[in-house]
Amino acid sequence: MIKFGNAKDVQKALQKLEDPIKANFLAGFFKTGQGDYAEGDIFLGIVVPNQRKIAKLYKNLPLEEIKILLHSPIHEERLTSLFILCDQFKRADPKIQKKLHEFYLKNLKQVNNWDLVDLSARILIGDYLLKRNRKILYKLAKSKNLWERRIAILSTYAFIKMGEFEDTLKIAKELLTDSEDLIQKGVGWMLREVGNQNFETEIFFLEKNADKMPRTMLRYSIEKFPENLKKKFMKYGKKESVISRKKRNVKKTIRETKKNKA
Repeated sequence: MIKFGNAKDVQKALQKLEDPIKANFLAGFFKTGQGDYAEGDIFLGIVVPNQRKIAKLYKNLPLEEIKILLHSPIHEERLTSLFILCDQFKRADPKIQKKLHEFYLKNLKQVNNWDLVDLSARILIGDYLLKRNRKILYKLAKSKNLWERRIAILSTYAFIKMGEFEDTLKIAKELLTDSEDLIQKGVGWMLREVGNQNFETEIFFLEKNADKMPRTMLRYSIEKFPENLKKKFMKYGKKESVISRKKRNVKKTIRETKKNKA
């Protein structure tokens, strides 16, 4: 039964499913500690299928109520709001889709963890841009914000599914030397998806760029390759420099020091 309610109704529905043990696990899994990429994110401990069920019940929630949820410090409230937004986008006419796309862009700072990005960007940006100018993706790819760069590459998943690879490859090249693990994994994933559609296209890209790619990015991109090809390309993969390793270790030490003081 579809319910017409407000943000408080959704919050109450989520709170009924709160699981403190799972919340503690998720807080660690999503790196919410001091100095981590999702510092301060709060979890209720609700599994995604249950959030989708609640989103379906409140799928007609007004945009102003969705905004309240999207600006919540609680992770599940933000994710549920994005499920609702994506569902509305899929059912909307072009005029409403434009409105929802623009709403998403205006509130992009709230899409601030990898699952939030991965479950919304390819629909609210990727699908919207299928027959439109895509320059916004190149702007996001140059952002200093980790999540905006991940949004840039993950949005191209919609194009890949349509057999369009040009933007994915261009943005992948833009992010080729990105030092963030979540960007390396995102780029590798999208290159793998290109290969799933057109193996030769991915091979051609790797032949030209594998020697410049971080090993994490390369590993993700060749995950489904035959073993002989995996070995070939991993020989090309760029190893972490001593300087990069030292910087990473310093950041880790700072995070651990802050945790110990807290």
